[in-house]
Amino acid sequence: MSSEYWIISVPGKSSARQNYDEVCRVTGRDQLSQNFMFNIPDLKVGTLDSLVALSDDLTRIDGYIEGVTKKLTQFFFHDVLEDDRNRLAENLVVGQNGVNPIHYVTDFQWDHAKYPIKLPLRSLSEIISKAATHIESELKLRSQSYNNVKQTLDSLEKKQSGSLLTRSLNDVLKKEHFILGSEYLKTLLVCVPKPLMNDWYAKYESLCTMIVPRTTELITQDQDYALFSVTLFQKTEDTFRHKCRENKFTVRDFTYDEKAVANEREKIHELETERQKLYANLVRWLKINFGEIFSAWIHIKALRVFVESVLRYGLPVNFTAMVIHPLKKSPKRLRDELDKLFGYLDQSGQSRQDEQIDIPGVFSSQQEYYPYVYFKLDLDYIEMSTK
Repeated sequence: MSSEYWIISVPGKSSARQNYDEVCRVTGRDQLSQNFMFNIPDLKVGTLDSLVALSDDLTRIDGYIEGVTKKLTQFFFHDVLEDDRNRLAENLVVGQNGVNPIHYVTDFQWDHAKYPIKLPLRSLSEIISKAATHIESELKLRSQSYNNVKQTLDSLEKKQSGSLLTRSLNDVLKKEHFILGSEYLKTLLVCVPKPLMNDWYAKYESLCTMIVPRTTELITQDQDYALFSVTLFQKTEDTFRHKCRENKFTVRDFTYDEKAVANEREKIHELETERQKLYANLVRWLKINFGEIFSAWIHIKALRVFVESVLRYGLPVNFTAMVIHPLKKSPKRLRDELDKLFGYLDQSGQSRQDEQIDIPGVFSSQQEYYPYVYFKLDLDYIEMSTK
């Protein structure tokens, strides 16, 4: 099933549902689409000149809000919920009743409380645009704050994992593993490839002079390496390091600092606590503001349908708007049926232009002509995230 939805309008007939019933009849024979009424209230028309100017602005606002909606959804899905489709589906809801976005589109009801229909069309578009700008600005701040904490925490946790050659050793080493405070002796840590563990036991005391006998201890091991401690006289350290390299043993640079160990653990705990707090607040904010931005986007679509219908069909205002969801992989058959039904509206006599003009950027704009008013609503990023 296609993730594409078509919002169209045609001149009204004697019954508000007459056009809708005709579309259902011609598309129902071969199950070409699901169809829904798209209810737009009686808005203030203003002058035709103002409608022409507003038409271009609404195109820009439409694209902008679509971009914000996509950014919010993708941040929610990938960064916050970490690709958990079930949790995303639970949170991508719209309106007071918390319906899913598809249902909101196919059962659209104008929000009279937020967007009073007595206001001029320009004022309505400005209210919607300002709300979207505010959401985008706050999204930038909240996502940056959350990602900063998450990246810092990930970096610290990454140091706790990985190979013994590179990972932090603070979580595996204890005070008793070291000789501390000695003027002459020093404890070193050595990473030994696991196939060479027997070589280490056999050779470590004879790698150089002044190794304290029987002081090696296996502290921990991973898939590839074993970590040993060994005690020697400080003045022979350089020679010992050189001999280790010759035998494919790696001396890890490490100075035991009890405060540093405690600080690192405390830092991780603090960051995890902060991340959890930010996460809970962010999920609530994203859920609420997805509903806000998606609702704003569909209201802009409704404004565009209204304005273009008045410009196309004239006054008095009389048109029928509907949402059509193509059911076939190819929409060509559906488009042909709609052309047969509404081809009489093409008084210019020009043929349909199927070619799309893509404008590079965050989103693309289509320049398409059909006998009826037409706008495409692509919900692929929502459907893909929730499947």
